[in-house]
Amino acid sequence: MLLKMGMGEAFAMSKIRREDLVKRVVIMAVMAMFVVDAADTNDVYSPCLDAKVQKGDGFTFGIAFSDRLVFSPDNGPQLSPCDKRLELTNKGAQVAAFRPKVDEISLLTINRSTLDPGRNGHMVAFAGKKYAARSLPIMFADHSHTITSFTLVLEFQEGTLQNLYWKSFGCDACPKGSSCLNQQDCAVPNTECQKDGEDICNIGIQLTFSGTDRNLDALNSWYEVKNLRQYSLYGLFSDLRDSIIGPYEKLF
Repeated sequence: MLLKMGMGEAFAMSKIRREDLVKRVVIMAVMAMFVVDAADTNDVYSPCLDAKVQKGDGFTFGIAFSDRLVFSPDNGPQLSPCDKRLELTNKGAQVAAFRPKVDEISLLTINRSTLDPGRNGHMVAFAGKKYAARSLPIMFADHSHTITSFTLVLEFQEGTLQNLYWKSFGCDACPKGSSCLNQQDCAVPNTECQKDGEDICNIGIQLTFSGTDRNLDALNSWYEVKNLRQYSLYGLFSDLRDSIIGPYEKLF
């Protein structure tokens, strides 16, 4: 027996199928989100508290931006930006927090237009309270140049952060038109950072891990990046982002 279906009925069934498909996609996305959350056993979300992590956990740390002298007042001890004695808030410092996944290579991007390089041209990475760890201050910009690519290593011992290191691979892979500062950092002249009225010199930080997690499993992402030191992951990720997202940015 043949069933005859009118246009209205066909449209209604098509609409139901689309709605069903959308519901299934939403359910799958929610299930994936719960799976990701279930893999993260670290419930510490402040960069100024201690955490003991394992592979796959999220780990929250911060980066403070200010003048170099602000991080070591009166040539005193190297204090963590979490230490109230630094009074960063009263000195115009800016702070950003990130939560990468432990032992995954991550690319952090910081919009340079939100910073004041003339005043806050150095940055310090930090995390922890009792086991407070911080990096040395490193310059990312001055009045003439901006360094757009960095590598940061978070070193753990049995899941507790011990140190944060800035790493440099020299200027062998500097892109055309850039300068080499201090024989180790590729930098872009600030005059080249403006395009169509926008600041295009964003700061990219390749984030990696070393040491051991709380289960004594080795964290190896730093060694993977070290073996690829002649390449700029920031450049690779930036090109990929531009090719995928660029055509659609004007739609939103």
